Amino acid sequence: MRKRQHKKLVHEGQYVAEVEIELIDTDEGWSPYLSLDDALKLDDVRDALRRGDLHKAGRLARVFTLTPLALDTAGEQGAAPDRQQLGGF
Repeated sequence: MRKRQHKKLVHEGQYVAEVEIELIDTDEGWSPYLSLDDALKLDDVRDALRRGDLHKAGRLARVFTLTPLALDTAGEQGAAPDRQQLGGF
């Protein structure tokens, strides 16, 4: 049995949480899998995001907001918007 760290993304509404879990690799057919504690942690994060409880979700994971981009789809194909259009990041 081998354990490895993994980051799982949980998406609810306008939020995404990055949850650190441990995957367990074995020689059995259902590998890799999560521990019960990590599965419950993912459920807790998802439930907190659904309720809007960002403080609880933030204690269990890194929480991000998703921001939709208004892109001109009639423009030149393959052209990416410049940094100014995307808020200067």
